Amino acid sequence: MNKKEKPSGSGGSSTDKIRLSLVLKLNLRMLGMLLSVFFSINLLLIFLFFGTVLWRAETGACNLLAAYENSINAEEGSHTAPLVTATGYTILRENNPQKGLRLPGFIQEWLPLNNPEVRRWLSLPAPHLQPRLLHRLEGAVYHMGLVVADPPLEISYALAPDLRQIFFILLILILSQFLYFIGRIRTNNQVIRQTLKPLTEMVETARSIHQDMSTAGPSGAGIRRLAGAINTINARELNQGLSIETSQEELKDLAYAINDMLQRINQAYQSQVRFVADASHELRTPLSVLQGYANLLDRWGKHDEKIMQEAINAIKNETEQMKALVEQLLFLARSDSDTIHLEKTLFDCGKMVEEIVRETRLIDPAHTFETRLDGPAYLEADQQLIKQVLRILVDNSIKYTPAGGTIQLKLWQEKDTIKIQVQDNGIGIAPADVPRIFDRFYRSDESRARKTGGSGLGLAIVKWIVDNHGGYYEVLSRLEIGTRITLSFPSAPKPPAHPGEGPSGSG
Repeated sequence: MNKKEKPSGSGGSSTDKIRLSLVLKLNLRMLGMLLSVFFSINLLLIFLFFGTVLWRAETGACNLLAAYENSINAEEGSHTAPLVTATGYTILRENNPQKGLRLPGFIQEWLPLNNPEVRRWLSLPAPHLQPRLLHRLEGAVYHMGLVVADPPLEISYALAPDLRQIFFILLILILSQFLYFIGRIRTNNQVIRQTLKPLTEMVETARSIHQDMSTAGPSGAGIRRLAGAINTINARELNQGLSIETSQEELKDLAYAINDMLQRINQAYQSQVRFVADASHELRTPLSVLQGYANLLDRWGKHDEKIMQEAINAIKNETEQMKALVEQLLFLARSDSDTIHLEKTLFDCGKMVEEIVRETRLIDPAHTFETRLDGPAYLEADQQLIKQVLRILVDNSIKYTPAGGTIQLKLWQEKDTIKIQVQDNGIGIAPADVPRIFDRFYRSDESRARKTGGSGLGLAIVKWIVDNHGGYYEVLSRLEIGTRITLSFPSAPKPPAHPGEGPSGSG
């Protein structure tokens, strides 16, 4: 008994070691990519915020300088005119005009203080006065030394209020990212462990074979080599697989099975990597737009109401699109981790279609909506998710159908199947693109999708919802003719009538 327990214990330890090693390496690799995305976004925001603060400081300094020059003119050229003041600013006659950094002329021309003789520097309280770093940052001052009259002037701007605002904004952002990061650790572990479960079972089988064959003599060497090869697999070599040629005849089927399983694991891992990369790419575009309009608003929008309103409208539009994109990303992330619970109820699908058409007509008077509903048609499904599917399809038809076009919604039942059809006479889809429209982040025309606000995730959500309700879809589309998407779901029996309903209740 003791002799048999030892190999079992060592095999179990080897299995746990393999599983834990792969889970740890895959999780660290995915979390590392997520951290790099967070770091890049935070670094961009820090530069954006700090640059905006310094730009605003120099813009205020220009106004202060103009007021000072006016005071000099009022004193008829006197160099002893009183120094003007403004909130957050201090203006002094400088004793050391050579202090600070003078920027190159081609950079200086783009700054609010475009005098080539301007010198700039930052100052913090001395360490012996404020030993704590946060307290020293509270006393940070931005100095601008420039020659306006004789002697030179030094304009100082206290950065503490602006830095305090930036600190709280970044603190909230980092806290949100930290909570999301913690949530991803658990989700990644669940996904990876579920993916590696077949590998664990395979290693257990290999260990049992090894234990049985090791008692028969030298023939157990092949099992030991196979176990050693499995033990060397890591996240970067999932596509390498095991060597089939060097395996013994009785182990080739096992090696083939392991290689097939590793291929599925590698595909799932690469899918996660692409998802993170595509998500970061999609978020980078609206962030760049927000940055551009923020700069426009800061540079010219303060005194131009037309530019200010244009920037505000654009920022609100980009924010709404980013919000919708994040909600879609969260939905797909939850679907990947199997954490979406379907709340199935029995409902009349025809009433739901009528409700969607009624709501859409209120917000989109530019299109004509036609319905043909052969009901009632009952579904046993998650009503909110089915409604989300139809709203996505109708929204796509609106986006890609010119104003004045017609959008048709049809509902009918064929035997045990309920058909829901959304058809438009819009721009259509090229035949080569039709098979890929349900892929995540796929868009047949990037510029056109960007103009309509598409992210390439809506139809991926439709696919997941339809598949998880046991349904299927058919797509027929022609360029400049239109698109027709038909959804098919298993029908549910009509619920029994309540007392007082139908003919029996009318008399």
